[in-house]
Amino acid sequence: MIDLEVPKKFRPLVAQARGMAEEVFWPISRKYDRAEHEYPAELDLVSAVIDGMSDSGAGQGAGASSSTRAAEDGAAEGDVAAVGSGRTTGKRSGSANKNGSNLSSVLSILETCRGDVGLTLSIPRQGLGNAAIAAVANEEQQARYAGKWAAMAITEPEVGSDSGAIRTTATRDGDEYVLNGEKIYVTAGERAELVVVWATLDRSLGKQAIKSFVVRRDNPGLQLVRLEHKLGIRASDTAAFLLTDCRVPARDLLGDPEIAIEGGFGGAMQTFDNTRPLVAAMALGLTRASLDTTTRLLADAGVTVDWDRPGQVQSAAAAKLIEMEADYQSAYLLALRAAWMADNGKPNSMEASMAKAKAGRTCVTVSLACVELAGATGYAETELLEKWARDSKILDIFEGTQQIQLLVIARRVLGYSSKELK
Repeated sequence: MIDLEVPKKFRPLVAQARGMAEEVFWPISRKYDRAEHEYPAELDLVSAVIDGMSDSGAGQGAGASSSTRAAEDGAAEGDVAAVGSGRTTGKRSGSANKNGSNLSSVLSILETCRGDVGLTLSIPRQGLGNAAIAAVANEEQQARYAGKWAAMAITEPEVGSDSGAIRTTATRDGDEYVLNGEKIYVTAGERAELVVVWATLDRSLGKQAIKSFVVRRDNPGLQLVRLEHKLGIRASDTAAFLLTDCRVPARDLLGDPEIAIEGGFGGAMQTFDNTRPLVAAMALGLTRASLDTTTRLLADAGVTVDWDRPGQVQSAAAAKLIEMEADYQSAYLLALRAAWMADNGKPNSMEASMAKAKAGRTCVTVSLACVELAGATGYAETELLEKWARDSKILDIFEGTQQIQLLVIARRVLGYSSKELK
């Protein structure tokens, strides 16, 4: 059974991440929101600290790059090895719970995003592409890509939420694949050293032929077209790429190179089982920041919440805070559950989508409500509430929109395939 308390071994990591949010991110958050596309140099020190924590074991798997696939056979109960989302590749010793790096990543990312989501996404070597590599890459690839910063390129101009309709092609040519297509909304695309590109080996076969390829950022066939100007997470660069006869060594294909007509898309989609709880954690961090700040501002104005009394007998503002806190707690528990299931070798596709859907929707609703509750202060730049409201929307969109999450959940609950329920 899942333990809802933060594991003792993760508490130093959570405390350090919280300190980073408050002492490093908050003071520079407004600066890099205004200086869009300017790399936050302060993050080099943050990255060095995370690397040091992970190398020493003190971090217990800090950051997105540590959200992994599976525990090794016979892993000791105290180990931090994590289990992959959607399948089990090893046997767990005993029947006790395992709190691994999926859970620690969710807890640490929640705290850093309480500081700033855009800055968290800009930390070197902690990109969503790193989590994708951790989910799918074999041991040789894991070692070869270690220490690299990886972005993830899925979305295309002609293809919105339907990842199975990807049009970028990958054609085998000897010991290489030749990629052609266009990718947009690539988070950290300009700054990353690697880009995980989703492409199809055969358009006629649909989603079964979708594979992911690791492309070096300096590959001459990968052209940076533009950087997007965005509503939120402006500290994070968002790139568009054109792939023109982009030649990639065959060894840089993640997963099985063969096209499996039944379930062939599963390997690529397993990436989402790892990354969706992380995006849920990002949304939770922003939600927590909004609630904490609004609670403080209202308290300064003489409005406090009595948690021992029903909301209907308190002020409207206090009742709203109670309602939003309940939404936050439910989203938090869903995210913990999805990460815990991954660490314990339990298929978590539905739970990962539930966590992402609930956290994303809660984040948008709460951040906007907090702006309203704070009045003129919430709308002004004297506080970060208006910025958090702008940042919140992307957390309901990327890694699968709200509508896609609900569709995935419905299929799982009703037992329908993607062909039966579209």
